[in-house]
Amino acid sequence: MAEQALVQVRVDKSLKEEVTEIYEALGMDLPTAVRMFFSRSKMVRGIPFETTLPADVVTRSEALNALEELRRQAASVPEMSLEEINLEISEARLTRKGENT
Repeated sequence: MAEQALVQVRVDKSLKEEVTEIYEALGMDLPTAVRMFFSRSKMVRGIPFETTLPADVVTRSEALNALEELRRQAASVPEMSLEEINLEISEARLTRKGENT
């Protein structure tokens, strides 16, 4: 038998309880499931399941790229005077009041 090593991991208590129930229903305990994960990771030389971000998650680099694009677009927008800004705000308020009545 190969030399053994201890692996300690902190996880949310309810998550551990839920997955322990699942593994027990499959006829194995949690340490066996972890060893299977490690063995499969070795076989596939990576994480043994697909790992992708949900569609609504934005990575840091995507956010920075979007911000840079907004800056680039804003650079070509002509400057507004204080009077123009106040007029635009007033018009938006009037429109909003009209929608609420």
